[in-house]
Amino acid sequence: MTEPSDLLDIDSLLTAGELTMREKVRGFVDERIRPNIANWFENAVFPQEIVREMAGLGLLGMHLQGYGCPGRSAVEYGIAAMELEAGDSGLRTFVSVQGSLAMSAIHKHGSEEQKNEWLPRMAAGEVIGCFGLTEPSAGSDPGSMKTFARRDGGDWVINGSKRWIGLASIAQIAIIWAQTSDGVRGFIVPTNTPGFKATPIEAKLSMRASIQCDIELTDVRLPATALLPNAKGLRGPFECLNEARYGIIWGVMGAARDSYETAVNYSQERLQFDKPLAGYQLTQQKLVNMALEINKGMLLALQIGRLKEAGRLKPHHISAGKLNNCREAITICRDARAMLGGNGITLEYSPLRHANNLESVRTYEGTDEVHTLILGNHITGIPAFR
Repeated sequence: MTEPSDLLDIDSLLTAGELTMREKVRGFVDERIRPNIANWFENAVFPQEIVREMAGLGLLGMHLQGYGCPGRSAVEYGIAAMELEAGDSGLRTFVSVQGSLAMSAIHKHGSEEQKNEWLPRMAAGEVIGCFGLTEPSAGSDPGSMKTFARRDGGDWVINGSKRWIGLASIAQIAIIWAQTSDGVRGFIVPTNTPGFKATPIEAKLSMRASIQCDIELTDVRLPATALLPNAKGLRGPFECLNEARYGIIWGVMGAARDSYETAVNYSQERLQFDKPLAGYQLTQQKLVNMALEINKGMLLALQIGRLKEAGRLKPHHISAGKLNNCREAITICRDARAMLGGNGITLEYSPLRHANNLESVRTYEGTDEVHTLILGNHITGIPAFR
């Protein structure tokens, strides 16, 4: 059956396996997330009980090969991200932090011993990881990070702070990026190490069913084996960020689609001046504009996914997808909220919750401005970051 938002028969571009993955994850979202998300969001609860369930569906480290990881395709991972974010951005973010950031850091840059020690347990949901790059004064410019790791005999000692680190207060390990005398390096830091402290950031207006934290690192002493041997310089964390950014390209289309479908259903049921809202020209114009942008965003995500599967994906491809799809998705969610009138500000309906979440998604893993400059550099050959 064709998707109600699919104007262009995009489903015909998906394989049977990709469609099966969509139905599997969508069923999980319908059964476990939709009935509970309003309560989780209102009470700022991240439901840790669904972590093992997500692992059972093969959603953790989904795109990674070997070491107990599911080894699914880029498009399958994108579709899963889209369906999860149709439920809530915060729960898609968990999968992203665990798989695209923490697990990818180990998979891309770790030793065989590190991969064998951590990845199977992380894929099974037995170990939760976080990814510590952003700092209180170093967001879009991670090269200015102040966290420093120094050698002390055979050990490393880390001091510094990180901010907006997803999952840190419930994680068993943290991937911490720090300046060293040899450039930026990454470390696997067990969160029970003396001197490691993670504090949840509370009173948020966005991503309330998710956990973001401040981290303080005070003389955190680690053995030499904690160093990720194959990551040196900012290319190390950026390769992981590109994995997360890829998932966002798909994910935000899930939030947009859910908001659009909510607006369609509401407009067909809500009577004003003795006929449904859907019968008015202005309503139809809004719905058409939403559907067009969802279709364009889906085609963009799918093309980027196919490039990734072919090994031809470039950073500017990811920036094009992240910039466009976040920008259009948040507009769709806001417009859908407006169509619901006063009812749209309640948690009974999803669009404003999605719009609030997308304020965070639009900001993290590269702001609009950063991705604009990446694309500008690609187009002109002139870096304009400074």
